[in-house]
Amino acid sequence: MTGQLLYEVAQADSARIQQVYRDAHRVQLQVAALTVQQRVLEMVKISDYLLAHQEELLERLVCETGKTRFDALSTELFEICDLIDTYRDSAPRILADRTVHTPLVLMGKKSKVVFEPLGVVLVIVPWNYPLYQGLVPSLLAFLAGNAVILKPSENSPLEGMLESILEGSGFFPAAIQVVYGDRQVGEMLVEGRPDKIHFTGSQRGGRQVLQAAAKNLVPVDLELGGKDPAIVFEDVNIEKTANGVVWAAFTHAGQSCTSIERCYVQKSIYTSFLAEVLRIVENLRLSASLEQSLQVGESDIGCLTVEFQAKIIEDQLKDAVEKGARILAGGSREPGSLRFPPTVVVDLKPEMKLLTEETFGPVLPLVKFTTEAEAVQLANDTPYGLSASVWSKDLRRAERVARALQVGNVSINNHMLTEGNASLPFGGVKSSGFGRYKGEWGLHTFCNIKAIMLGPNDKAIEPHWYPQSAAKYALFNRLEAALFRRPRSWLKFLSAGLALTSQGNKEKIR
Repeated sequence: MTGQLLYEVAQADSARIQQVYRDAHRVQLQVAALTVQQRVLEMVKISDYLLAHQEELLERLVCETGKTRFDALSTELFEICDLIDTYRDSAPRILADRTVHTPLVLMGKKSKVVFEPLGVVLVIVPWNYPLYQGLVPSLLAFLAGNAVILKPSENSPLEGMLESILEGSGFFPAAIQVVYGDRQVGEMLVEGRPDKIHFTGSQRGGRQVLQAAAKNLVPVDLELGGKDPAIVFEDVNIEKTANGVVWAAFTHAGQSCTSIERCYVQKSIYTSFLAEVLRIVENLRLSASLEQSLQVGESDIGCLTVEFQAKIIEDQLKDAVEKGARILAGGSREPGSLRFPPTVVVDLKPEMKLLTEETFGPVLPLVKFTTEAEAVQLANDTPYGLSASVWSKDLRRAERVARALQVGNVSINNHMLTEGNASLPFGGVKSSGFGRYKGEWGLHTFCNIKAIMLGPNDKAIEPHWYPQSAAKYALFNRLEAALFRRPRSWLKFLSAGLALTSQGNKEKIR
């Protein structure tokens, strides 16, 4: 935020990584031996610590990421505590053994599904939400009975802070280990053969992780960002919708994988909607200093976190202007500064980078559409598919459009709101990655979901066992016809089943 060096981080070497894996495999056996309720109690220690040390943690997040204190509270600490509170009640149910339906042809058997730990989970974290993206998947993996190796981004590592939370809270020792370093360290960690990888980051980084993991057939969940659309229909409350769109485009300076990066507005209200957006943007306060970001109520939008992202934003804006787009607000920063003002762009063409590539910054492109079908087509015309929003008073239409969008998450008359419900899954489709976390899926993704079939150990010989015979074949045909042809004949099914069982015992190899 200021360009000043905050601290230096020692990069993990090969010996350190090997030791971390040895410790993780050892500790994982202890974690797996805990009951789910015991793991829940360990997790609650984290939220207790966050609440007790909230102000100092918020200051560290602001200093390291450039976000405002309000953003740090609402999108990091609050969301972590909410998720922990949700799983406090739901985790034992989600991870409990389940008895499932057993078909009649397997009469006398019982079918179960059990959720077992995978082993050691590697969590690789981006720089935009370092605490939330670090702790949430790590805690979910721990809840499922795994040990965790957590690699923060080198751009916002929170060095020492993560250890203080884990150790200061009294969390299960070494169940979550933190390893610092750059991409090379990440590569060594992937090569260490974890049992699962959870990666959040760029598409390029995700591809590299996936390719490396494939060598050892390590399963990977990928959350790779997006180019998220908002669709605004003509029947909306313009004031409310404009406020929602502006917030979703500029929160954390647009450095969210689910921020609005394309806003499609129905033609009949485009002019009035644009005017309202510009009015709101004109009144937004961009943080002028670290001190302002630290003070509640002094600013609305913080700074960018890294210089390379500012250059990406500038390149996309330059491309758009050269191809005919107009910038109506913002558009440039002071040389050398990470303070990038909220930017509104119009007159865009489909081939512009602003509509095709992830921006990850405080830029709101506005595009007209005429019909519902056109809006859906425009929104889906992207290789990404993470999240979207639909704005309309007609909730039937809004849900119809939501179902037509090729994304993993949709909010109606809001944006990013699905992320606020820890019981909903989160993840994308297409080039936004695959896999889900949060909700019951967020625990099951870190589990070996094992099927168990229980049967008696009596004298009966299963009819499909050896030897194969013409008599048993004929009875199987009778059984199949009775069970699957309509109308179904339960009497014939019972008769064929008993005869087949009898024939199996009669023909058993002696």
